[in-house]
Amino acid sequence: MSHFDMIIGQSPSIESLIRSAKMVAATDVTVLLQGETGTGKEVFANAIQKSSARADKAFITLNCAALPESLIESELFGHKKGSFTGATANTQGLFKAADGGTLFLDEINSLPYSIQAKLLRFLESGECLAIGDIKPYHVDVRIIAATNTDLLNLVTAKEFRADLYYRLNVVPLELPSLSQRSDDIEALINHFMNMMATTHAMESAKLSKPALKALKAYPWPGNIRELRNLCERLCILMAGKTIEFENLPPEFINTFSPPTTSLHLPERGIELDSLEADFIHQALNRTKGNKSKTAKLLGLTRDTLIYRMQKHGLH
Repeated sequence: MSHFDMIIGQSPSIESLIRSAKMVAATDVTVLLQGETGTGKEVFANAIQKSSARADKAFITLNCAALPESLIESELFGHKKGSFTGATANTQGLFKAADGGTLFLDEINSLPYSIQAKLLRFLESGECLAIGDIKPYHVDVRIIAATNTDLLNLVTAKEFRADLYYRLNVVPLELPSLSQRSDDIEALINHFMNMMATTHAMESAKLSKPALKALKAYPWPGNIRELRNLCERLCILMAGKTIEFENLPPEFINTFSPPTTSLHLPERGIELDSLEADFIHQALNRTKGNKSKTAKLLGLTRDTLIYRMQKHGLH
């Protein structure tokens, strides 16, 4: 069983990403995960580490936005006793703790500019220098970094070192937003609903078709994290019930417009078979013959589309 099986989804964008991540995991190269907040960067970092040759070694995570600048250097590289007020003992730091393993630097876009030079030094030479020490130490640590901001824009704004950016950007992996992989929403909902039902010892809730359509149409600014939180809320409040469209929170109801049609039946009637064949032909042209996309465009299953194409002699 692959450690990437924990990643739910079969959309083309996520399958392509998983293939690339598997290739990266087999090497020791520095990885830069890019994507909006809540797209699952830490999940991918975990899967890469567990699929690597360092799987049985330390995997340490640091959110670079969670610590003030005065503490982050000591947290990463350690300090010597007496090197600053409050330094009452020697501290090894996360680099030494992760020796032989992997260090995941989340939100590296928030890493203070003053610390970036020391990280670059490590990436280029494997050297680290504790605060208050004059002798550097060497460690063998793989870096997986993640950012929710375009680092190149920060480089242009002089807020991120260009040399560090190019050193981190050896193998960039771009995680798609949830709105870019709407085909995966139903599978993710089923996964989270079952998980929450088990966690809270409740009967799982189910979604009606109108409710599912509304969730697929929602833009998901909080991405997978927002979807997970919604599933937990609905699992608790609607345990064992069918969730109808009107049971969804207001932000989902207010942003969903049911599809409408401007077609009207002419007084003289229509030739329904000809109309159906024409719409199928138009949809095939629009999707360049892709049957799966054509079926989705027409609201049909792929098997139903193929049956109707054969019925009308379309190929």
